[in-house]
Amino acid sequence: MTDALPNDKVSLMIDYKTIRADVEEMLLERFLRYVRINTTSDESIAEDKTPSTEGQWDLIRLLADELKNLGIETVEVDDHGYIIARIPGSITSVGKRDTLGLMAHVDTNSDAPGENIQPRVHENYDGGIIVLKDGVVLDPAEWTLLADYEGETLITTDGTTLLGADDKAGVAEIMTAVDWLLRHPEVPRGDLEIIFTPDEETGAGMNRFPLEKLKAAYCITMDGGREGELETECYYAWKADVRFDGKVIHPGSARGKLVNAVTMAACFVSMLPRNESPEATDGRYGNYWPHRIEGGLEHAELQVFYRSFDADDVARRTRALESFAAAVEAAFPGGKVTVETKEQYRNMREELDKHPRFIHTLREAIRSTGIEPIERPIRGGTDGSRLTAMGVPTPNVFAGGVNFHSRSEWIALPAMTRAAAVIVNLVKLWAADAS
Repeated sequence: MTDALPNDKVSLMIDYKTIRADVEEMLLERFLRYVRINTTSDESIAEDKTPSTEGQWDLIRLLADELKNLGIETVEVDDHGYIIARIPGSITSVGKRDTLGLMAHVDTNSDAPGENIQPRVHENYDGGIIVLKDGVVLDPAEWTLLADYEGETLITTDGTTLLGADDKAGVAEIMTAVDWLLRHPEVPRGDLEIIFTPDEETGAGMNRFPLEKLKAAYCITMDGGREGELETECYYAWKADVRFDGKVIHPGSARGKLVNAVTMAACFVSMLPRNESPEATDGRYGNYWPHRIEGGLEHAELQVFYRSFDADDVARRTRALESFAAAVEAAFPGGKVTVETKEQYRNMREELDKHPRFIHTLREAIRSTGIEPIERPIRGGTDGSRLTAMGVPTPNVFAGGVNFHSRSEWIALPAMTRAAAVIVNLVKLWAADAS
């Protein structure tokens, strides 16, 4: 089967420039409104409470109201902040209709400040260096993608916070595409579900997801990065909770008796290979990294994340962590080290390879906007990775943002409008394929 867009499919597509002219202004307005709401999630309590922060509820309730104001009759918000809205199809299907889901998350990452976000809009970007507050500089010599958007509208932070394009760009793109589709009933569509989730950034975003309520047979997450990206593969992701138990005695009489749990934890961290850290790897290389450490002389706790695109390599890394624990115990007589490992998400390629028709249609939807898909594995994961493991194939599509989780985060408005156009054309293509 050829991967080019057939002539009969070309005639189905809505021209990107037409959609862009129609949605650009409303898309920008939505995005700026959403990012000003502080939805930073809290990893420390996300396992016990979803949403982990009250600010997420502000955006959840706003989105629920906006969906209803678009005329959508079925908008459900459960006690854990998950939104599922249903839009009936405009065509009569032949056989079983495959409902299509459109998914994004409302929270932002806590690695950079997310309160009092003041986005800056740079119209007709001149291609030069952008200087923001607190010494944050966006230099095209370093961030070469900036050069692709000379003459376009860019949105940045003011330098004091992150921007929140991860994933409020995805939220705004879905809302805008749905708005456009509802204003154009002549465009055929099948049944749709709109899904917004909390706490994706904590890794706990799907822990309480009401899967039994979902009708979508297939879904996409609008949670990718640069314009054109299509991701059908991600890490196998695991975490290790490592506990260090020492023995405490007064430092004045500590010789031969004190076993310092903090020193044990530091020794363990020093054994993690520096050449296998996130900052030293790219492409298909896996990694380890110490994510959090706390404690005192008697007890200390360390959380280590580790990742690989290969299941056997993940198992090797688990064994390595256990060997590091044994080595620390041997180096600190009387101390004890315990390691508990837990899978966070699986490589979604395991499941997505079984659904070539859907992936092919998604590629066509991206090509319909005038660009080729940029297919690469995610060096991370999404709620879509978790949903795929739950049985609903959910590849990840670009939302357009760059430098996620940082004060130098930025996004180009044409990347967002192209993402919205991909959604529109995917809906139309999928309706044609599934009829």
